[in-house]
Amino acid sequence: MPKSAERSTRLADVFFRHMVGNMRNGVLAIDRAGGVVLMNEEARRLFRLPAGDVDGRPYADLLHEHPEIVRVLGGAFELKALPNRAELRLKATDTVIGYTLSLVRDDQGEPVGAALFFKDLTHVEQIEERERLRDRLAAVGEMAAVMAHEIKNPLAGIEVLAGLLRRKVADNPDAQALAQDIISEAKMANAIVQEVLAFVRPVRLQVDRTSLSDAITSAVTLADGKVSRGSILVDIDLPELPTLGADQHQLTQVFCNLLINAFEALEGRGRVEIKARLANTAAEGALLPDGHVPVPTVVVEVSDDGPGMPADVAEKIFNPFFTTKAQGSGLGLAIVRKIVDAHEGRIDMTTADGRGTKFSVTLPVGK
Repeated sequence: MPKSAERSTRLADVFFRHMVGNMRNGVLAIDRAGGVVLMNEEARRLFRLPAGDVDGRPYADLLHEHPEIVRVLGGAFELKALPNRAELRLKATDTVIGYTLSLVRDDQGEPVGAALFFKDLTHVEQIEERERLRDRLAAVGEMAAVMAHEIKNPLAGIEVLAGLLRRKVADNPDAQALAQDIISEAKMANAIVQEVLAFVRPVRLQVDRTSLSDAITSAVTLADGKVSRGSILVDIDLPELPTLGADQHQLTQVFCNLLINAFEALEGRGRVEIKARLANTAAEGALLPDGHVPVPTVVVEVSDDGPGMPADVAEKIFNPFFTTKAQGSGLGLAIVRKIVDAHEGRIDMTTADGRGTKFSVTLPVGK
């Protein structure tokens, strides 16, 4: 081969590798034997793989934490029709990707490898889920507003009449106790109605520079006033953090609900830990509003050493009206998620039966 042609080939190869390496989409190519031929930086980021040479390594070993991808690549040379613009969720990282799988053929048309092209769709899915939730809440909100109005008036009447009845039977302790029970139940029903209304109403944020420390301190005080803490220890570890562009009242509600949830799970004994940190890179957990460029982010973790939850309960925990408690509306965590979404943040939960629960609230620092 002439030197000029060899030089052109070498330059083309370098240009190709630079082009693939700087693509915003993930690229993973394997040969027919299953060895990795090429993997760009975006693929490493999405798969959370450390830096290092991967050329020639079996993809099944390299991606053992992502069996979903291993299965997709495993069918590359067997399927007659390869997936195009399909989606899947990587359970290990809770990331949604859209992908296309193509065969790499030689000059004779024989397949010599396969290439997987994929894009992080997690942010897109979150936006779509917010839109779906907003549409559902709009429909439910109209119905709930009417129902709440119709229910609140009779409840108020029941409470007033029970109070009058209690005064008229002042010399009858049994009747007094029954009247007090009626008042208590009416108040509980009214509280549930108020909670339903709070959930279905759109979240209107009063955004200002907000101290996370102040919001959490207020949340602890508020939670103590709503639920008996008993001997539960609350350990707060907050470093120096920038103020957030957020609604302090709403953030206080978020952490108050999470603390109430922890206190009730611990049943008067145990430990709750609240930690926070600043994240500036994707690897540290920073948010990626456009799917690519991280923004300054604060991550707050609220964890307890309680009984945890089985998997079938954990997957429903943010669903409206889902509860495992004898009393409760099942809206506390649904409201938390709604407020965090309104702040363009994210909330995640990790738990295991018998091994405690941790909620991670991720919020942009904002302007």
